[in-house]
Amino acid sequence: MCHTLLRRMVDDVAGLLNAIGIRKAHIMGLSMGGAIALEFAINYPEKTVSLVLGCTSCGGPHAKEIDPAVMTMLGNMGKLTPEESARALMPIRFTEEFIEKHKDIIDEIIKEGLEYPTPPHGYACQMQAVRGHDTYDRLPQIKAPTLVIAGSVDKLGPVENAKILASRIPNAELVILENMRHGFRIEAAEKTNGVILEFLNRHRRVAKV
Repeated sequence: MCHTLLRRMVDDVAGLLNAIGIRKAHIMGLSMGGAIALEFAINYPEKTVSLVLGCTSCGGPHAKEIDPAVMTMLGNMGKLTPEESARALMPIRFTEEFIEKHKDIIDEIIKEGLEYPTPPHGYACQMQAVRGHDTYDRLPQIKAPTLVIAGSVDKLGPVENAKILASRIPNAELVILENMRHGFRIEAAEKTNGVILEFLNRHRRVAKV
């Protein structure tokens, strides 16, 4: 099942590609973006050259649930100021060691986030869209080369979900980054970029417009 809100986002991606004249593309999505990327690959296989999924899940009853404490915190985001919300998310995104050693990076991330904060109704709509997301039975339909990446200690995107995706998508590759949380693309940027670029270089088929 694809929730209406999520499918609308998927169709928006397809519409954007059409508008700028791109017939096919390498599709990458992290977290909720991964849910959108999954639905895109399933619903628009002719537009998907390859697929990269980070810290996301198939959704539905087969998915490993998010840590209850994290879910409670996300549900209370509307009661916090934008800065309080941004700071509350840091321990979910990064390890304690990274936060302690790179306070300048953390402050910069928070500063950038405060320029365009997500309003409470935005969080509510995101949660609604994700709750209706379920691709488990349709994952074998994905034919594009697929890379699945996850952090081993991610409480927002449990690593078990990455294993489910890799086991259900034909010939999918799985990379688990040890001691990484939801923000591995920043905390382990060099490793993450290296893995993704190596994957893309092996699937460099360029689509003609």
